[in-house]
Amino acid sequence: MLYYLFEYLNKMNVPGAGLFSYISFRSASALITSLIISMIIGKSVIRWLQRMQIGEVVRNLGLEGQYKKEGTPSMGGVIILSSIVIPVLLFADLTNVYILLMLLTTIWLGSIGFLDDYIKIFKKNKEGLAGKFKIAGQIILGLVVGVVLYTSDQVYVREKVPLREGEIRQATLLEPGNKTTKKPAYTYKNIKSTITTIPFVKNHEFNYSWLVGFLKKNREFWGWVVFVLVTIFIVTAVSNGANLTDGLDGLATGVSSVIGVTLGILAYVSGNMVFADYLNIMFIPYTGELVIFASSFIGATIGFLWYNAYPAQVFMGDTGSLSLGGIIAVFAIIIRKELLIPILCGIFLVESMSVILQVAYFKFTRRRTGTGKRIFLMAPLHHHYQMKGYTEPKIVTRFWIIAIMLAVITVVTLKIR
Repeated sequence: MLYYLFEYLNKMNVPGAGLFSYISFRSASALITSLIISMIIGKSVIRWLQRMQIGEVVRNLGLEGQYKKEGTPSMGGVIILSSIVIPVLLFADLTNVYILLMLLTTIWLGSIGFLDDYIKIFKKNKEGLAGKFKIAGQIILGLVVGVVLYTSDQVYVREKVPLREGEIRQATLLEPGNKTTKKPAYTYKNIKSTITTIPFVKNHEFNYSWLVGFLKKNREFWGWVVFVLVTIFIVTAVSNGANLTDGLDGLATGVSSVIGVTLGILAYVSGNMVFADYLNIMFIPYTGELVIFASSFIGATIGFLWYNAYPAQVFMGDTGSLSLGGIIAVFAIIIRKELLIPILCGIFLVESMSVILQVAYFKFTRRRTGTGKRIFLMAPLHHHYQMKGYTEPKIVTRFWIIAIMLAVITVVTLKIR
C-alpha cells in the first residue's frame, strides 16, 4: 500500500519518494518492519495465549526435558503470519501475480494449520484436523498455484536466442591484449514454458514437456499437466516436512530462515537480467518482487526465534509449520528452482524420510517376524538424537549448521555444470 502512495508521490516529484522504486530499499524496509512486528506483537500474543490457557499438551515419550514444555503457549504461528503479510501488503506491488500467489499460500495453509491447532486445543482432540483434510487443502493449493502459473500472462521465461542465419550480426569485442574477437549477436524471446532449473547439467535446464515427448500433439499442454502434478506433490511434501521438523525449540524456525535467505538470493538473480545472464540461468521477469516477500519471511522467522529459541516461550504449532513449508515450496516453484529443494530443504527431507523408513521397516519386520523392529530409536530424526543423550540446544544448533551448508551448496550449484 505504501508502494502505491510513494509511486504517486514520485510522480509529483516529491524528493525521496523514488526510493520506493528500488527493490533493495523496499526489501530492507520489509525485513525491518517484519522484525519489529514479530518482536512487538510476540509478547502480547504470548500473554493472550497464556490467559486463554492455550498451552502444549505433552505426551510421555521418555524424552529429556519433555515435561518442561507442558503448558507452553502454542498457536504462535499467528505471529509469523502477521509478520509476513503486513510488510508485504505495505511494501510489495500487489498487482504482481507472484506476490498474490505467495499471499494466498501463506493465508491458506495458515488457516488449515490454525484449524488443526484449534481442534487440538479448544476441542481437546489430540488428533486435530483429520489428515485427509490437511492433504486435501495442500492438493487444492498446489492445483491453484499450477493452474495460475499456466494461465497468467505475467508468467513467462525470457530466453536468450541466437539470431537466425542471415540475421546474425557480429559484435566486435575488445579483449585483453587488444585482441578482437567476434561473437554472434543474441536476441531475447518471451516464452510460456514448463522449463525449470536442474543442477549439475550443462545448461541447467529441464523441461517437463520432455517427459511426454511421445505425445506429438498437445505436448506442451500435457507438459503443464505434469508440472501441476509435480507442484501438488512438492507443496504437500515440503509442507509436511516442515511440520515434522517442528519438534524442538527453534529447529524449524531457524532452518526456515536459512532457506528463506537462499530463496531470496535466487529470486533476486532470477529476476535480474544482468545477474541471470552472468550466471547463465533463466531470467524470469517480475520475480524480483519476491525479494520483498522473502525479506518479510526472513524477518518473521528470525523475530519469532526471539521467543521460540530454547527454552521456548511459545510454539508455532501447525499454524506456523504448515505455512512455512508451503511458502518455501511455492516460492521455489515460482522461481523454477523446485528441483533444488532436495538439497536446499535437506533437513526437511531427512526428517520426513526418517519417519517413512521407520514406519515402513516396522511394518515390514512385524509382517515377517511377528515383532516390529525400528531403524531409529525414535522418529523424526531429531528425537533419535535426543534418545541418544544429545541436549536439545546442541541438536538444534547442529541442524542449523547443516542447513547453512546445504544453502551454500544450493547456491553453488548455479555454477557447477
